[in-house]
Amino acid sequence: MQTSIVCSICGKGKTVITDPESGEIICSNCGMVISDKIQEISKPEWRAFDIQEANAKSRTGAPTSLAYHDRGLATVIGTTNRDARGQKMDAAMSSTMKRLKLWDLRTQVYSPKDKNLKQAFSELDVLKDKLGLPDAAIEKAAYIYRKAQERKLVRGRTTSGILTAIVYAVCREMGMHRTLKDIAAISNIKRKVLSKSYRMLVFELGLKIPIVDPMKCIAKVANNANISEKTKRQAMNIMNDITKKEIGAGKNPMAVAATVLYLSCLDTKEDSNISQSYLAMASGVTEVTIRNRLRELEREKVSSFTTK
Repeated sequence: MQTSIVCSICGKGKTVITDPESGEIICSNCGMVISDKIQEISKPEWRAFDIQEANAKSRTGAPTSLAYHDRGLATVIGTTNRDARGQKMDAAMSSTMKRLKLWDLRTQVYSPKDKNLKQAFSELDVLKDKLGLPDAAIEKAAYIYRKAQERKLVRGRTTSGILTAIVYAVCREMGMHRTLKDIAAISNIKRKVLSKSYRMLVFELGLKIPIVDPMKCIAKVANNANISEKTKRQAMNIMNDITKKEIGAGKNPMAVAATVLYLSCLDTKEDSNISQSYLAMASGVTEVTIRNRLRELEREKVSSFTTK
C-alpha cells in the first residue's frame, strides 16, 4: 500500500510504502524504515480466534443474546424527528414514520412462541436484579427455557413457575448458593410449586445438578448469625470430617451446617446466646432437625464433638 508521504531521510522519494503486517513505513527510494509503529484503522485492534468471539467483541452493534426473544437481532427505528441530513421532517413524513415505527414494533412479535419468550425473559430480567445473578447465569437460564419450550414443557404450566425453577437449577449448577426457600420468597411462588417444577425439569431435560457445597452453607449461616471467623474455621474442620465419613449424605445441607456451627460455638465458647433456636432461625430449619443431626453426629463419633 502506497501513501503520499515524503521521506524525511533522503528527501528524494515521493512515496512511502506501508506494511500493515509488520507495522513499518518504508521509503520507496532508499528503502529506509521511517517508522515501525503505524496505526491501523482498517482493522480492529483486537484479535478473534473464532466466529463467536468475533461477534462478541464487535462494536458494530449490541451482541446477540439468548435472553432476548429475537436474540437481539431485530432492528429498531429511531425516535428522532429528523432525517439523515439532520433536518427536521415535515408533518406528512413524520406521520408516515410514526406508522412505520408502530408496525415495526408489531412485527417483531408475530407468534405465540415469541410472545411467551418476551414475557418470560422480561421476568428473567427482574429475577436477575433481585438475586444479583451474573450475565452467564442469565444466558444459561434462557438456553434451558428455550429447550423446555421446544419440548413443550411450558404448556399447561405458569411461565413464572417454570422460569423460577430454571433459575434455581442454574444457581445449583453454577455453584451460586441460593436455597429453594430464598428463591420462592423472592419470586412470590409457593415452594411446593417450585420444587415440583424443578423435579420435572431435571427429569425431562436430563439436567446434571451437582451436590450443594456444605462449606458455602456454613459461610451463609455464620454470616446470618454473626459468628466469628475462628468459630467458622472450626466448623469447616468438623464438616471435613463429616464429609469423609459420608454422614451428611441425603441430609439438608443447611441443617448440617447449623449443627456444625453449634458444635463449634460450644468448642470455642464464643457466646452463650448462640443457641439451637438462634441457629435454627439463621439457617431456616427447625430446632428438632438440629437436635436430630446432633444425635447422629454423637452416634457416629465425629472428631471435635463435645457436649457441654
